[in-house]
Amino acid sequence: MNVSAHAPETHALQKTELQAQVVRALSAHLPTDALLWNREDTTPYECDGLTAYRQRPLVVALPETEAQVAAVLRTCHAMGVPVVARGAGTGLSGGAMPHAMGVTLSLARFNQIVQIDPRSRTATVQCGVRNLAISEAASPHGLYYAPDPSSQIACTIGGNVAENSGGVHCLKYGLTLHNVLKVRGFTIEGEPIEFGADALDNAGYDLLSMVIGSEGMLAITTEVTVRLIPKPLLARCIMASFDDVRKAGDAVAAVIAAGIIPAGLEMMDKPMTAAVEDFVHAGYDLNAEAILLCESDGTPEEVEEEIGRMSEVLRHHGATAIAVSQNEAERLRFWSGRKNAFPASGRISPDYMCMDSTIPRKRLADILLAIQEMEKKYQLRCANVFHAGDGNLHPLILFDANDPDQLRRCELFGADILETSVAMGGTVTGEHGVGVEKLNSMCVQFSPEENAQMFGIKRAFDTKELLNPGKVIPTLQRCAEYGKMLVRGGRLAHPELPRF
Repeated sequence: MNVSAHAPETHALQKTELQAQVVRALSAHLPTDALLWNREDTTPYECDGLTAYRQRPLVVALPETEAQVAAVLRTCHAMGVPVVARGAGTGLSGGAMPHAMGVTLSLARFNQIVQIDPRSRTATVQCGVRNLAISEAASPHGLYYAPDPSSQIACTIGGNVAENSGGVHCLKYGLTLHNVLKVRGFTIEGEPIEFGADALDNAGYDLLSMVIGSEGMLAITTEVTVRLIPKPLLARCIMASFDDVRKAGDAVAAVIAAGIIPAGLEMMDKPMTAAVEDFVHAGYDLNAEAILLCESDGTPEEVEEEIGRMSEVLRHHGATAIAVSQNEAERLRFWSGRKNAFPASGRISPDYMCMDSTIPRKRLADILLAIQEMEKKYQLRCANVFHAGDGNLHPLILFDANDPDQLRRCELFGADILETSVAMGGTVTGEHGVGVEKLNSMCVQFSPEENAQMFGIKRAFDTKELLNPGKVIPTLQRCAEYGKMLVRGGRLAHPELPRF
């Protein structure tokens, strides 16, 4: 039965019949404990880290072998049943939200480290291996995996590949894209496919760069080969306080302009600082309007020279206080607040929506001031933490999802931030992906022709559009409906932006 033509209002009976057909078909390839379809069993899979949007899947499949993954995909393709891949569920854009008439393909059981090769400085791991577990396994060899999302203790490498995740050290060491050599997996037809190579380059088109960040729309990842790098001999962190957000933003641009590429360069505003300090007691200055964390790593000589240069730039641009970590414990304490920004926000609000856009570094202060005005406009609080060095924003809008009006205002607030980012020369995406959260905002940044080209790439891999359908790339109809909604709501935050 092909479900692609089914409308959202498909009768419960039809859904139950389809569910029985899918379970029966998949039972030929999976053991009983690898299939979930009862309400209480599938509810935990209804959303990822973006809890504002929920949908229970028709069936959840939990394969343990690549042969089982291939069989699930072949079966779903033959039946025309959508498939949504899921890792640890830490995503923040709704990319792993299930399809009501589809199979959620959980890859959590693919959690083995296949090989650590210290000579080639690579690690080959299954897609369900946690980000931090790679560095823990490589540590005895003096190596580690550089990308370090704040959720690294829980997020999986397969999810990192899907979203092209970054982290606080991506300024110097790059995103997932820059640290992955090879991705293995399967097409929707269940055929094995490989992107990249063990070598530094491979023949043909660079399809590896395309699949990383494709949000589960092109293929299912089962195994990843990543680069490992030597642990630095020393790392020290500067914690700088500023009495004005514009001074802090200008200081970020000045550090980069001075030719310094810190290992990490993060920014938190006063509300976020207060939230994390109450949570982890990192020693942050609660009177500061903004705090910068600037890290240097390398040899002791390199670190000493770079810390001195950065401190000088920060003082010159208005830092009211500067503290430099004197040992590893203190460095980790400085970072503990930044790493716990999301859970700290969860302590002060029933829900939060974490936005993820990117702007030119020189506009950091402008966007912070604009967000402060939006707080008044939408009557919602917002705490801000930025990957300041590369202009990647993470405003956390605080709201209560049980209040429909607060959810509506939160959505408008988030769209305003994204559109303002585009108006400032940035993009609606950074490292969290588009998912369902930013689908409307993609209508602002990309033309129908550009969307058509992206759809064309998807169809080259997934003719029936069964992999993670209805996300990432907006249809022309959706963009038209979004434009009408803005007009009806009287909100055209940036009239100068195109409305496709």
